[in-house]
Amino acid sequence: FNDWRGDAHALSARRDGSGIWEGFIAGLLAGTRYKYHVVSRHNGYRVDKADPFAVHAEVSPRTGSIVHDLAYEWHDGEWLDQRRGHNALDAPVSIYEVHLGSWRRVPGDGDRPLSYREIAHELADYCRDLGFTHVELLPVMEHPFYGSWGYQSLGYFAPTSRYGTPQDFMYLVDHLHQCGVGVILDWVPSHFPDDAHGLAYFDGTYLYEHQDPKKGYHPDWHSYIFNYGRHEVRAFLLSSALYWLDRYHVDGLRVDAVASMLYLDYGRKDGEWIPNEHGGKENLEAITFLRMLNEAVYRDHPDTQTIAEESTSWPMVSRPTHVGGLGFGMKWNMGWMHDTLKYFDLDPIHRKHHHDQLTFSIWYAFFENFVLSISHDEVVHGKGSMIGKMPGDDWQKFANLRALYAYMW
Repeated sequence: FNDWRGDAHALSARRDGSGIWEGFIAGLLAGTRYKYHVVSRHNGYRVDKADPFAVHAEVSPRTGSIVHDLAYEWHDGEWLDQRRGHNALDAPVSIYEVHLGSWRRVPGDGDRPLSYREIAHELADYCRDLGFTHVELLPVMEHPFYGSWGYQSLGYFAPTSRYGTPQDFMYLVDHLHQCGVGVILDWVPSHFPDDAHGLAYFDGTYLYEHQDPKKGYHPDWHSYIFNYGRHEVRAFLLSSALYWLDRYHVDGLRVDAVASMLYLDYGRKDGEWIPNEHGGKENLEAITFLRMLNEAVYRDHPDTQTIAEESTSWPMVSRPTHVGGLGFGMKWNMGWMHDTLKYFDLDPIHRKHHHDQLTFSIWYAFFENFVLSISHDEVVHGKGSMIGKMPGDDWQKFANLRALYAYMW
């Protein structure tokens, strides 16, 4: 609307000391592309940034934000009225994990992925035929690197434009609900990528992340860690979580990489991390944030669920905050997954010596509200397919896999 002239529509800082900048531009229509041109007084830093709160974005590799009206006429009232029963802890829940971009493609059209609207009908039919009660979508939040499957999120309020508009994604959720299928979103508050147009070094200072890389940089993932001690950062993330539950009617959030949030020494060697105020390795600020997150979700949307991917034995992950828990509704049972796959990997003739791998999980089965999970993490990075993990010839492999899924069910 102004030929991308950075000096054409200057924002001004509020006089309340909040650090918030604001401005008003008349006449902008839906579909207008925009960015923030940041001119910082720190080291002459100048950069074009996407709007962290944008609800729609350009298709990658373009990085602009788009003015968009989120109006949509929903038809899932019957599902929402009954959702508490579908999401209850004692309900028969069976979750199908899906990456929308690779689930099915269109060979006759350049092998492109299906759009949100195209996938809605096929996915609903597939889930109903196989008896799945919910789908769990790998992160749909806008992300610059397609190969991250969405786990390097930057657009915390925008469904990725790779498959359509926000209304198209609403249609996907709406149709699944009308077909009796719940929708859970993977949500990543644990870290964010270092792309120049994103959250990193936003105004020439460490705004969303910690200044000290021992607290603010993830060495394994080469990404930045949110500064959970800042009120503004907590508000940003809490707003994102509630936004998806409110505006998109999703039925739950599966919070990714919770262990990396809980431990200050996660993925770090001695001398690469800073202890908390008590000298321990627990990230007290992240613990406070996670409790705030779950309290907010269950206060505003008590018929939804939050699910933790927490790979350690942190206590009381799915216990209420008022008794000292983190407040999640459910937790992935990573220990059960590891032991069970290890057991089924064995030739049946040797399994009699390893039955403890099946029985051990009984000892802690009721410590948490566990979800038995076999996720995409178990079939990537050279780990092989599920059928490939099974011993024997083809007939035996399929028989073993049937036995595993029946045991899991």
